[in-house]
Amino acid sequence: MVKNPKTLRRESRKRRIRARVFGTAERPRISVFRSNTRMVAQVIDDVAGKTLAYVSTSAVSGKDMKEKVLNAGAELAQKMKDKNIDSAVFDRGGYAYVGNVKTFADAVRDGGIKF
Repeated sequence: MVKNPKTLRRESRKRRIRARVFGTAERPRISVFRSNTRMVAQVIDDVAGKTLAYVSTSAVSGKDMKEKVLNAGAELAQKMKDKNIDSAVFDRGGYAYVGNVKTFADAVRDGGIKF
């Protein structure tokens, strides 16, 4: 199956970002995936290869996508605080840092996580 050229460009950007961004137990990586209908984020310790926390907009409440993204960011920040994680690195996954990706990152920062 031939992939869409737009998807191939995003995957290329994703590989470049992942070459530089690396998460540890003290400062894990927040990885974001965005689709047309939902947004998913994981907190990953790349050294151990484990997911420490996970949140999806399909599991949170909100009247529109922006509100769901804000609630998901706050929920992820709370989960990280519960695990005594106060800083992280942000992996935007090849997506532009605008719209829902930026809103999510700002919501996590407002929850007290530094990156």
